[in-house]
Amino acid sequence: MIQLFAMKSTMANLWHPVRGVRIRDLGEKKFLFQFFHAMDMDRVLKGSPWTFNNHLLILYKLKVGEDPLQVPLVFTPFWVQIHEVPIGLYYENLATQMGNFMEYDVSYLGKENRNFMRIRVQIDVRHPLKRRKQILYGERRSYVTFKYERLSLFCFFCGRLGHSDSFCETKMNIGVEMADLGWDLSIRAQSRRSLSMKSIWLREETDGDRGGPGEENTEVRMGQQKTGEN
Repeated sequence: MIQLFAMKSTMANLWHPVRGVRIRDLGEKKFLFQFFHAMDMDRVLKGSPWTFNNHLLILYKLKVGEDPLQVPLVFTPFWVQIHEVPIGLYYENLATQMGNFMEYDVSYLGKENRNFMRIRVQIDVRHPLKRRKQILYGERRSYVTFKYERLSLFCFFCGRLGHSDSFCETKMNIGVEMADLGWDLSIRAQSRRSLSMKSIWLREETDGDRGGPGEENTEVRMGQQKTGEN
């Protein structure tokens, strides 16, 4: 159950719409987001996917005359990292093979610790998330693996977004309580911020570096200071 007031405040603070946004509960787990300037709306759509409390918010731009309760909310864009790409493969051709391709990011290729390509695709939430794909280049075959950026709640049993394996209808229909889970957190990409940011306060420890003259050496674990006393 989504707490409407908390969701309104959280999303408005995340989006920072210059002209503001009005949010209405339509029932049936659907909400209407009314923006008062096209630039605000376009910026939010471009920044998808968005989540609230780890639950995916599927956004759709209504057309004139459309009934918001009749719109099927099943597609959402994701940035997907493609790993283990064979050297020499033409990247644009690979990107367009992924289905529902929107764009790709060439800025990530050839940079330190970024030996993968990024593509933006429309994902159908009714289908399991793809973990890998066999590709053909020339007369050779290879597998590439996928990692999804800003991935929210998904099921380790069926691979679909929006629920955990404890509430999986597919699992219930099969009637298994214990089963091998086909998906895991390996398909969740490390955040771009954690890949690129290093704290200015962080000092790497070297051999013999246990505090210089006049420096107090203490360790903290779980909020409690560790001392040399037993």
